[in-house]
Order: sequence, then C-alpha cells, then structure tokens
Amino acid sequence: MTLELLQHGLPLILVLNMMDEANKAGVCIKHKELAHRLGIPVIGASLTQGWGIQAVKRTVAAIVAADKFFRKTSPPSSRGSQLHLQQQAEIILKDIYDAGRLLDHSNWLEKFTLTPLGGVLLIFLVLYVGLYLFVGRFAAGTLVDLLEGVLLGKIVLPTLCGWLESFLSWQLVKDLFVGEFGLLTLGFRYAFGIIMPIVGTFFFMFALLEDSGYLPRLAYWTDAVMKKIGLNGRSIIPLTLGLGCGTMAVLVTRVLESRRERIIATFLFALAVPCSAQLGLIMALLTNEPAYLWYWLCIVSSLLLASAFFLQLLLPGKQTYFYIELPPLRQPSLNAIYKKTAARMCWYFKEVIPIFILVSIFLCLLQNTGLLSSFSLLMQPLLGQMGLPPALSTVFLFGFFRRDYGSAGLLDLYRSGLLSGEQLLLAATVLTLFLPCLAQLAMMIRERGLLTAALIAAGVSAVALATGVVMRIFLGLPVLY
Repeated sequence: MTLELLQHGLPLILVLNMMDEANKAGVCIKHKELAHRLGIPVIGASLTQGWGIQAVKRTVAAIVAADKFFRKTSPPSSRGSQLHLQQQAEIILKDIYDAGRLLDHSNWLEKFTLTPLGGVLLIFLVLYVGLYLFVGRFAAGTLVDLLEGVLLGKIVLPTLCGWLESFLSWQLVKDLFVGEFGLLTLGFRYAFGIIMPIVGTFFFMFALLEDSGYLPRLAYWTDAVMKKIGLNGRSIIPLTLGLGCGTMAVLVTRVLESRRERIIATFLFALAVPCSAQLGLIMALLTNEPAYLWYWLCIVSSLLLASAFFLQLLLPGKQTYFYIELPPLRQPSLNAIYKKTAARMCWYFKEVIPIFILVSIFLCLLQNTGLLSSFSLLMQPLLGQMGLPPALSTVFLFGFFRRDYGSAGLLDLYRSGLLSGEQLLLAATVLTLFLPCLAQLAMMIRERGLLTAALIAAGVSAVALATGVVMRIFLGLPVLY
C-alpha cells in the first residue's frame, strides 16, 4: 500500500504503530534503513502508550513548514501489477525486517480461543459478563438508580425545577422546561440519568474487546452461522457495534462487500438489534423475571434469524468469501480504552442531545395544542389489538425519535405500576422490533437510498405489529379498546 501511494507522488510519513507489541514479540525493524530505501520519514510508535506522537507531530510540522516533500532516494519502481508491487516490497524489506516470534502461536490462550470449546466459552463469557452483568445489571440497574433515582431525582432536578417554577411566569415556557415533557424533567433526566451510564459502559466494553484482539476471533467463530443467513463472519463486527448505536452500525456496513449483505444487515439493525441503552433498560426491566428475559431473547433472536434467512432467499446475489486477519491477543491499555470510550461518548451525545431537545420541544407543543391526545387516539386501536394500554402510545412515539428514549419511557410506565408482567414482556418485545429511530432512519436513507429505506421501515413495522398480536394471543391478554 505504501508503494501504491508513493507512485502517485503523495507526501507520506510511514508510522510503524504497536511497536510495544513488536518489541515483546522480538520483531526487529531497521527504521533508518527503511526510511533510506523508501525515501520518506519512518517513525516507530505505540499510540496507545503515547510513544511517537510528538515525533509524528514534529515531522508533519517540518514537512508543512518546508512546503515540500522530502525524498532522499527513489524507491525501486513500483508501477505494474499487484504481484510486481509485492516483489518490490520484498526487495525493500530484505535484511531490515525480522518477524521474531510474531508468527509463533504457541500461546495457550490463543490456541484455546481457536478451538470450538474456547470459542463458545468466550462468546458466553462476553454475553453474560459483558452485556448482562456489566451493562444490564450494573449500568442499567445500579448506576441508573444512583444517577437518575438519587442524584438527579432527589437533589439536582427538584432544586432546579423549584427555582425555575418560582422564576418563570409564562406557563408555556414553564412547561417547556419543567413540565411533563420538559427539557429538564424529561430530556435532561433521560439523557444523563438513564442513557449516559448504559451507553458509556457499553462503549467501554466494546473498546476492551476491540483492543484485546477478540473481535476478529468472534468473527471467525460466527462465520458458519452468518453464512446460513446470507452474511459472513465479518458482519458480526457491525452487528456487535449495532448494540452500541444503530446509526453508527448502518454506517459501518460499508465494510461488507456486497449490496445484498448491506441490505440484509441494515434490515437486521432496524428490526432486532437493540442499541446499548435500549438493551440495558430492557434487561433491567426484565431481570426480576428471568423467564421473561429469556422469552424476550428467544423471540427477538428467532425473528432476527428468520428474517435474515428469508431475505437471503428473496434478494439476488452470491455469497461472498470470508477472510480476516487474526491478530495476537494482547493486554488492552486502559488509557486507550478510556480515550476510545470518551471519543465515542462525545460523538454519541453530539448526535443525541439535539434530538432530545427537539423531542422535548415537539412533545411539549403537541401536549399544549392537544395534538398529543389525537396521536394517542390514532394509535389506540393498534395498541388495543396487542393488549397494551393507551398510555404506551407516547412511549412508541418516543421510540420513533430515539429507541433508547422509548425504553426510558417504558421504564417510567413500569415504575408507575401501569403494566402487568405479561404486558411488560409484550411491550419490550414490540418496542425492540419497532421502527428504527429517526437518526438511524436518516442514515439508512443516506446509505441505502430512500426506496430501500422505506421498504425496510415498512417491513419492520409489519413484523413488529404481527409479533405483538401473536404474543397477545399466546399470553392470553384481552383486546383493549
């Protein structure tokens, strides 16, 4: 790749990252000689440890200040076929690169992760410890209770709301800030008291898996299952990321090789891959009834597999080949995990906070104009066919704007005692399968096109409603009007 870039005359700096791992494996690279043969600066670095960052900055500054591209010598001619480029690369690397123990996979843990037993145990460990205990029980349970229930619910919000109510005189403005759908009482509380701890812990867990080298092994072990539903092992990475944020996952489907795979993956994100906050809240809601949590998981997983199997039969195209590099397992750097988590949280809140503000304003206006009750009346027949009370109409409206927003509304309804256990299971399932949120829908239109996105949204809505009616019948719930 470096030779291909060089033949286009681009100004380059070659940064050899992960040199800490290279040193541990006994890899030897003669940087100065490599720089001489390529005619460009070559810098050794370990960015997670902070090594080499200043050297990269200084080199970039020097090149920009000189306003020219330094090349001491010209590398061997790199024009021609890929085979010729590979041959030229081998000539350049001769006598200056020693792989050491890099290709030695004698480590017992690496061998164990490549066995069927090790692969299954690791998947179970990640799902149970990472998602259920860490994100579901700890974040959605303990952290949410502390932040939303104690810090915001008993200290911060009562103080702010009391001050604003005494200060504001216009009722519409007062409702906008401290009313039922106010910016503070709803938007701020949901964003920082409920969503933030769950999304933050998920991104931390994802960065831990990413930096440990586990994700490629997960792709390796899920390839056989993915092929049965028209995808391959590489698809597990955007699917896993979809558990963090569906909008981000739709964007990452670009790594998939065919349009057929991208459409299948996008449909699955919209239908049955809950975002981290939604997943954490649903696990927290259903954790007191483990049987309900198991039913929810089985129903959503079955629909995901069935939908993917149907789509691979419906959509034309051939199965793509699967190939992936398996890097060595390594000990993650807490500094790197913190930086990745912080960067993803910043991205998430830049996207989500404006939406929360707009949703609060929109709902407040709907409530004050009476249109919110009109929307509720329109949705009541559909909810009634699923055996759900009219109060859930607002929750489903929340869910269209943000899936996590809708789940937070479901949490509020459950706390108020308006739902039975069976209704909670049904509502959690249908809300999971419901329309993708507004941001995800916009990304679907951008990536897949308006027609495809509209067909996916319609298909997802039909599956969600049909599942709700069938579940009502099996749970023995009456039709409500």
